[in-house]
Amino acid sequence: MTRNITVAALQLPLSASEAENIDAVCDLVSQAAEQGAQIILPPELFSGPYFCKTQEEEHFALARPTREHPSVVAMAKLAKQLGVAIPTSFFERDGAHFYNSVAMIGPDGEIMGIYRKSHIPDGPGYQEKYYFRPGNTGFKVWEVFGTQIGVGICWDQWYPECARAMALMGAELLFYPTAIGAEPQDSTLDTRHMWRRAMVGHAVSNCMPVIAANRIGAENDHGGLAQKFYGTSFIANEWGDVVCDLDDAETGILVATFDLDQARAHRASMGFFRDRRPQLYSRLVEDI
Repeated sequence: MTRNITVAALQLPLSASEAENIDAVCDLVSQAAEQGAQIILPPELFSGPYFCKTQEEEHFALARPTREHPSVVAMAKLAKQLGVAIPTSFFERDGAHFYNSVAMIGPDGEIMGIYRKSHIPDGPGYQEKYYFRPGNTGFKVWEVFGTQIGVGICWDQWYPECARAMALMGAELLFYPTAIGAEPQDSTLDTRHMWRRAMVGHAVSNCMPVIAANRIGAENDHGGLAQKFYGTSFIANEWGDVVCDLDDAETGILVATFDLDQARAHRASMGFFRDRRPQLYSRLVEDI
């Protein structure tokens, strides 16, 4: 019996209204479910504008405990209603600590667990170290719909170690909610192609599908820093072929179905995991 899984990635602009953003994501989730999607990925921190462009104390008020965050509450309700799984990105407050997190919500509407972003960027337009502690959960894999999935968050997607760790933990698909766009310090630098190639590399070297969801649109904060997000969300198969994608300004839904048994056979035949030499990799876990 073939194990098929249907996945979706969502792309949309996000406004200053938390309620409107969550409603817009709910609408796209519902449409994706109507198209047969079982696991549906919204973009990173979709409840509002990407606030990490600058360092502003007031933005800490956006964080909530997991079960109180409006994004998590809304997605849990919708997941149960539709019978789908939703990796839900949100700004988490845990006591005195703040994290960029994903709540993995299962098709019964229950929170299966939390993953906290491991790699935290700190550069022009992406000043996340001011807001988030590095994640302390380690990489996570969850079993849904007869498969196991791994979820990294944005900057995690640039690190092959993250993808490989999730693959070694049993993941058969890799999901990356994202908020990425222009580089404010260099108007000539367009990273969209690098961004895609990095994750397509994860698909190829781990021989498994990759699903990436980004936001679109220009966002301005009261400090005057503008940021334009370039979308180009995509889904790639286990060979790294992009099976569907969106452009840099299109609100939409990507849906793809994968034969997991076929992908597993391809993974075995390529020998990437058979030929690993972990005894030679000690340098990877040493500080530079």
